[in-house]
Parts: sequence; C-alpha cells; structure tokens
Amino acid sequence: MPRQTLLVPAAPGPSEWTLVAGLGNPGAQYAAHRHNIGFLCADALASAHGIALNRTRFKALCGEGRIAGARTVLLKPQTFMNDSGASVAPASRWYKIGPERVVVVYDDLDLPFGKIRLRPGGSSGGHNGIRSIIAELGRQDFARVRVGIGRPSQGDPVDYVLNAFDADQAPYLPDIFARVNELISTLLLYGMKEAMNRFNGLESVRPPVEGE
Repeated sequence: MPRQTLLVPAAPGPSEWTLVAGLGNPGAQYAAHRHNIGFLCADALASAHGIALNRTRFKALCGEGRIAGARTVLLKPQTFMNDSGASVAPASRWYKIGPERVVVVYDDLDLPFGKIRLRPGGSSGGHNGIRSIIAELGRQDFARVRVGIGRPSQGDPVDYVLNAFDADQAPYLPDIFARVNELISTLLLYGMKEAMNRFNGLESVRPPVEGE
C-alpha cells in the first residue's frame, strides 16, 4: 500500500516533519487526570519510539524522532489546556509544518471510555484545547485523535475530567496507549482514509459497563 500524507500532499522540502501534540495540563497535581489523557498518550508514544521529551521550546516539552519511519516532533504543551494553541502554532511554524501534518491527541467526553476515533478536521466540538489550536492556526483541517473518557451519568463533567481514572478504568490505559500508537503509525504510513477505516469502527478497549 503506498505511503500517503495525512490530508493533502505536503509541500516539498523541509516541511516533511509531522507534529504530534498530546494535550493536557502541566503539573503533578493534574498528571493522572482524565483531562490529561493526551499527555499520557504522548508519554507512551515517546517511550515506544525512543523519543526523549527533554527539551523546553514553544512553551512545551518536546522531542524529535521517528514514528513509523516519519520524522516527528512530539509535543506536550505546558500552557494549560485552554491555551494549547499558543504552543502548537509556534512549533508548526518553526518546523514549517502545515496543518495537513499536525496530529492532536486529546480527551473526549462524548465517546465511551476506551473508544478511540480519528477525525480529519472540523469544529472544536466544545473542547477548549482544540478551540485554542484552531484560533492560533487559523485553520480547522488538522487531524484529531479523540480518546474517549466517557461522560458521568451524574455530577459536574468538569469535576469528572479533573479527576483520576476510576479503578475499573485505569487497568485499560495501556490498551488505550497501544491503540493510539497503532493508529498514529497507520496514519503516518498510509494516510487518513486507511487509518479511519481501520480504527474508527473498533469497539472500546474495555467491554461496555452497565450504567455508563
């Protein structure tokens, strides 16, 4: 199967980089929160592909390496979630990366826990981190990896996202990380259509739980 770019052909030259950004809030007090699943996925990608997230640039922790053979800059914005665009946009400009080679991984309340879906662009869907990136890039056509964290049946969704995963959710986090890794590798190797076909129809990594 031929290798493709994500959405449209990339310009020739130095723009052959891909930017993968995992979203979250910086600080130990937020590290295990559901809202930080993007950070957790970025850490797992870094570990799987030998990318050291040890540089501080673009208001982010970042590192360079290869994912599925593609030159990749991996980014964890340290701006807090609502200002993620203030990190992603400068990094994309520095590396001369167009939105067609930007991939953002983040939490999604509207997907069941453990469900992962790839989206080629569109609105923010109410997610403030994505809203910030759209505003700073001035474009909506960047890839999003939506990682389902589920929506609470009662209580404030803000409290839910800013708390740690339940005891019956946490054991499935490694499965989420593995699927996100496989999805992004497929995206970089074969393009958006193939990756969506392979992954968007898959069930959650965890069997459905009654009442969720």
